[in-house]
Amino acid sequence: MNMAAATAAARGIGGMERSFAREVEKLKLGHGETFDGEAILAITKALLQAGVAYVGGYPGAPVSHLMDVLAEARRPVLEPMGITFEQSASEAGAAALLGASILYPLRGAVTWKSIVGTNVASDALSNLASAGVTGGAVIIVGEDYGEGASVIQERTHATALKSSLPLLDPRYDMARLVDLTEQAFDLSEASRLPVIISLRIRAAHMTGSFTCRDNRPPAYAREHPLPGAIQDYGRIVLPPSTYEQERDKVENRLQAARRFIREHGINEHFAGRLNRIGIILQGGTHGAVIRALNLLGAADAFGDSPVPLLVLNAIHPLLPDQLTEFMAGKDSVLVIEEGNPAFIETEIRALAQKNDIGCAIHGKDLLPEAGEYTVDVLRSGIAAYLQDAGTAAGDLGPRAGKIQAAAEARRRQAAARLNTPPPPRPPGFCTGCPERPVFSALKLLERERGRLHISSDIGCSTFSTLPPFNMGSTVLGYGLSLASGGAVGPPLNQPAIAVMGDGGFWHNGLSTGAINAQWNGHDAVLVVLENGYASATGQQHVPSTGSTPWGRRIRLSIEKTLRAIGVTWLKRVDSYDVTATLAALRAALDAPEKGLRVVISDNECMLARQRREKKLRAERLHAGKPVAIERFGVDEEVCSGDHSCMRLSGCPSLTLRRSHDPLKEGPAAMVDAGCLACGLCGEVAHAAALCPSFYKARAIANAGPWRRFLARTGARLIRIMGGA
Repeated sequence: MNMAAATAAARGIGGMERSFAREVEKLKLGHGETFDGEAILAITKALLQAGVAYVGGYPGAPVSHLMDVLAEARRPVLEPMGITFEQSASEAGAAALLGASILYPLRGAVTWKSIVGTNVASDALSNLASAGVTGGAVIIVGEDYGEGASVIQERTHATALKSSLPLLDPRYDMARLVDLTEQAFDLSEASRLPVIISLRIRAAHMTGSFTCRDNRPPAYAREHPLPGAIQDYGRIVLPPSTYEQERDKVENRLQAARRFIREHGINEHFAGRLNRIGIILQGGTHGAVIRALNLLGAADAFGDSPVPLLVLNAIHPLLPDQLTEFMAGKDSVLVIEEGNPAFIETEIRALAQKNDIGCAIHGKDLLPEAGEYTVDVLRSGIAAYLQDAGTAAGDLGPRAGKIQAAAEARRRQAAARLNTPPPPRPPGFCTGCPERPVFSALKLLERERGRLHISSDIGCSTFSTLPPFNMGSTVLGYGLSLASGGAVGPPLNQPAIAVMGDGGFWHNGLSTGAINAQWNGHDAVLVVLENGYASATGQQHVPSTGSTPWGRRIRLSIEKTLRAIGVTWLKRVDSYDVTATLAALRAALDAPEKGLRVVISDNECMLARQRREKKLRAERLHAGKPVAIERFGVDEEVCSGDHSCMRLSGCPSLTLRRSHDPLKEGPAAMVDAGCLACGLCGEVAHAAALCPSFYKARAIANAGPWRRFLARTGARLIRIMGGA
């Protein structure tokens, strides 16, 4: 059995590595029962209550959990109800799946991560919006913006504007979130437009409860088929149909969306006694705004405030009448719109000028133009607004000013007590990660040849751009590393080097990267980190895992796929063997053949492997069977103290402690209890000719008589040899 087959077999391709059984049971709750849990799971339940006919998507934080639960719920919940589910190959595939709703009364929902997923799906979304839908089509976007973000700092708002897509940004309230998810389908059908729900990362992980409704089977499924197929030239995105589609979209469909939003109270008006001021805010910022008002003494513990609030749960399209009604009679309003450009604030300013409303508009003049609006940021901006409002804010202005000044004083005091700012703690590879050794080998290669231009990719491998590796010159998108190096190699007079994971390979790296490089004859080296999963988002399955997320056995081979497009130079390496990996990288760079050369690093994601092996180890311990537990360590007497091992390994379990040797000034290296015995530290020491201070220890639980005898004999010999 070759390495790839052995790894696939080890992954347990017959079933799931994780269990979401408890979450799946919550999806079965009926009318009147109480749901308790995370918001992302509540939205999943709302899809079933809305009568969804098909669901798809591409995993990514913070919506990976939605895909995970639906995958496990496919057989016990979705299939009996006649609901189709797929984990799409990309966000573009997920968006295209919504084509089922164009001509047929089928409700569909898809999901993906933030603006990066929306960018991939934008071609399909534009065509979908132009053709329009018959059945409700809902896109749940995990809006990953701000302090907790892992991607570029952009929002989905611009896509909604350009394609005329209604965009909901729900207030953080569990029952409201569920209701809006169900209403999104009604809104889509009323306007014949796909609807986006922007689910912020903090909202996705919010916990709460709501009263359930019964799940609704779709009107049409395999057991209850549609009357027949339909062809309508007017719904095809080609001229002259597109001219009518654009007119209809702007003049009729968007207007229908506005009517639905007003008639069904999607936006919320919280009246306050201070009628001359007010705050207009996105629904997703409501919780932080209320907390900021509370800290300023302008709201009670229940969120009641004397300041009138207009909460925009629908941030596109806006309702001009609703906004002018809110501004009428007010001296000023504060528009709280997170991020840049200020689409909402600009539209409100234009609306006030057009209707000659004598109301001053504040927004980005008092709040930052970009970045997440955290409670501290909002407290400062709202305090400035209340002070600027003067008598219109009653006694809130002076009170807010004093509170904010005191908070600033405390912040300055805290900063003064810190002699230096806290050190940065960049993210890094997990303990035992099979990708880390590849970058150790690349680091050794740079020691031989100087700095290399390495095109990096999205995923776990992106951590290589941070200390201690500091490798990777560009990151352009998921699966785009090879394509992004096409114009760099010739000016540098070296083969273009690109690194991507297997998730990136199947997402975009095959067509845009490998096929493009092969077709154009690029002199390039591609390193594929095949760990078996989309690991950065939580070990979701990819085509080369060995099974689908719901357990169907199927495995597509990266190696066979590359050979099928004409790649002849291909080597597969055990990433934990740093010496062999380094030799393969040297050979790839120095190969006399020009063209695409590929090195595949084949080792399973350690988190997934440990999740499986811990369960098996616990079962063996319970049964009284022998279980070996290995750990690496550092002999302090041998350790030289230069710590090159750390700079070359970067393992979280390899750390420092005060040396017990009075002749050594610096701290000594040590391996803490988090060690998974992957062997990288010893491999690095060997490959880099570092000190031989690493050792491996093995403890055996439930050892048999023979092993106990050997252990006693070995210990006795060591004492004799040591002169004890």
